[in-house]
Amino acid sequence: MDIFGKFRKNKGEIGRHMDKIHGYFAFPKLEGELGPRMKFRGKEVLNWSLNNYLGLGNHPEVRKADAQAAADYGMAYPMGARMMSGQTTKHEQLECDLAAFVGKPDAFLLNFGYQGMISVIDTVVGRNDVIVYDAESHACILDGVRLHMGKRFVYGHNDINSLRKQLQHATILAEKQKGGILVITEGVFGMSGDMGKLNEIAALKDEFEFRLLVDDAHGFGMMGKTGAGTGEHFGVQDKIDLYFATFAKAMAGIGAFIACEQDICFYLRYNMRSQTYAKSLPMPMVIGGLKRLELIRTCPELKEQLWTVVKVLQKGLHEAGFDLGRTNTAVTPVYMKGGEAEATNLVYDLRENYGIFCSMVVYPVIPKGDILLRLIPTAMHTVEDAEITIKAFKKVNEKLKAGMYSKTEFATVEVDK
Repeated sequence: MDIFGKFRKNKGEIGRHMDKIHGYFAFPKLEGELGPRMKFRGKEVLNWSLNNYLGLGNHPEVRKADAQAAADYGMAYPMGARMMSGQTTKHEQLECDLAAFVGKPDAFLLNFGYQGMISVIDTVVGRNDVIVYDAESHACILDGVRLHMGKRFVYGHNDINSLRKQLQHATILAEKQKGGILVITEGVFGMSGDMGKLNEIAALKDEFEFRLLVDDAHGFGMMGKTGAGTGEHFGVQDKIDLYFATFAKAMAGIGAFIACEQDICFYLRYNMRSQTYAKSLPMPMVIGGLKRLELIRTCPELKEQLWTVVKVLQKGLHEAGFDLGRTNTAVTPVYMKGGEAEATNLVYDLRENYGIFCSMVVYPVIPKGDILLRLIPTAMHTVEDAEITIKAFKKVNEKLKAGMYSKTEFATVEVDK
């Protein structure tokens, strides 16, 4: 049998719609300068679908630093993996600055966030160790857990009683196998927007012996007094044994880092296969990262503007009767009821007739019959942008409840091939 045969018969739960959605609902092309207003299929839209929380992606100082670094070094330097020939003082400086910012002794730069999380899990736990993780963990955590050749237990999302029970099971098993326990959660859950209960999880260290790994991709730069993350927000940064964050959100770049005790960091440097055998992060991304981190530290007004927009947007949606779920962060999920056809027709109407672009999530990511429109506010948005969006959402919600989006199977749109 041809191994490709099964792909042609079964394209996957989302892929089965690819002929109708590709280029519009999936893999859309946003063009123009990064910002609240961009072009989609030739029309200007108010864009709520960029993880550019602090607006650094197009900040003039960042653009200047990126361009100068590319001019000075090109995109190839340094060549080779860091262990062999790709080490530079700039890489070391960024690691040092990141560690200091998040209050850890050391940090290790990683090439990518998704790959980085998988690799951290793979390196830290062995066959005899036990993983305990939150049920709504990001896909990178789930994939890392699946690679684990030992036992794992999942606890109900942010359910501390469930976590306690799983830790009891894990403790018995770990003692039997002479292994350890790694608890994994997120600082901010990127789909629902609620924070992991880091203070309550950390308190369980008084009852159980475990190490805590926190993925703070959506918390780094936004949460805490200085922006050092969700651990800072809860006052438990010192209880987080492995603090992980990506550059793809607040830093508006490429890369990630893991921060921890120095001896553990050096263990990771010498044993994380995805970094040992991968080319070093290119110099423009490192120098650009230094500039981005400098602005996070020295420009608190960026975070203040972000939260001004968040509060207006979420307050207005709440007052209009929208369900925003559990969010207590900048991530703004709007939950509605309807099937796939209603979801696509609603989003089509939002984009074509109201000029609002946001991400749509349906089954299998969320339960059947639910529609999730996820808005990502940034420091580049304005209060007026929020007010325009609230008005548009009110109108499409009225149409949804009136059944106006259920008349056709999918929105009629000529998609890109």
